[in-house]
Amino acid sequence: MSTVTSAPNARRLWSRRQALKVTAAVAALPLGALALSRLPGGPVFQTWRGESLGGPASFTLWHPDDAFARATIARMRTEVERLDDIFSLLRPDSEIVRLNRHGRLDTASPDLVAVLAAAQRAADISAGAFDPTVQPLWRLYEAHFQARPDDTAGPSTDEIDAARAFVDYRDMVIDGRRVGFARASMAVTLNGIAQGYITDRVADLLRQEGFDHAIVELGETRAIGDNPDGHAWPIGLMDPRDPTNINRTVAIANEALAVSGGYGMRFGHSTDHHIFDPATGRSPNSLLDVTVITARAVDADALSTAIFVAGEAAAPRLLAAYPGARAIFTRA
Repeated sequence: MSTVTSAPNARRLWSRRQALKVTAAVAALPLGALALSRLPGGPVFQTWRGESLGGPASFTLWHPDDAFARATIARMRTEVERLDDIFSLLRPDSEIVRLNRHGRLDTASPDLVAVLAAAQRAADISAGAFDPTVQPLWRLYEAHFQARPDDTAGPSTDEIDAARAFVDYRDMVIDGRRVGFARASMAVTLNGIAQGYITDRVADLLRQEGFDHAIVELGETRAIGDNPDGHAWPIGLMDPRDPTNINRTVAIANEALAVSGGYGMRFGHSTDHHIFDPATGRSPNSLLDVTVITARAVDADALSTAIFVAGEAAAPRLLAAYPGARAIFTRA
């Protein structure tokens, strides 16, 4: 996720926070607040900060007509809320929660169908390193560490194997608007791809509204055009060893960026975190994080997770499936 900090020469640094929990600094901002900020001697930016899929979210845009920009932000907020009602695992009656509860939906929304199909494609390309059906593993670890918060070992091998029996993206069923699972007790999490989809959806709408300069951070980052000062947007990447610091920056224009790393949320005092390797049921730790830059956030989102799970050696093959994609690694 991201916050805005000052940068030299009145340029903006957008700092990434790839974490599942809202940090105190971001949580202190009023949900849905509309802030107006001005670069000295430059254009007026309109910024919304809020929440999407349980994490901090924002988008900042520039347009010569301030009133039109503010009205557009209101429309984009409505769209983010609509998509949260589809993809959020935190909302008791969201579409994905109902899918997991009943095992099928006969009239799924086009958005859910599109993301499930994109997830299935990413799973195929990565040979299952990216697998949206790992939700049973998440439930196992969550229950285990809620009962044993000081544990360091995590669930037993037998418990993990029992949960893994319900993890297999090939048993997802997509038939028109009918979606579901081939077996009972399966469930999906789309947090590794839906954030990118929501980011793209808002960015595409802003493009259609005529915005040529915007930065959208709704779980992942997408830049529309460049900064009005004529430079690419500088994106600050946090240090996975010390998430309070930024250890490098990359510049993007008309591109998207996503980061996957295990530091976002760890279970108890173990080395297990919120990203699981479907082949083992454990969390991969050969890389501290993976940053992927592609044309679209939905692809960057899934690809960063897939590479984080599959490992650096698999990166060239996975990147080749998405023309123009490139990656930055932080090795353990």
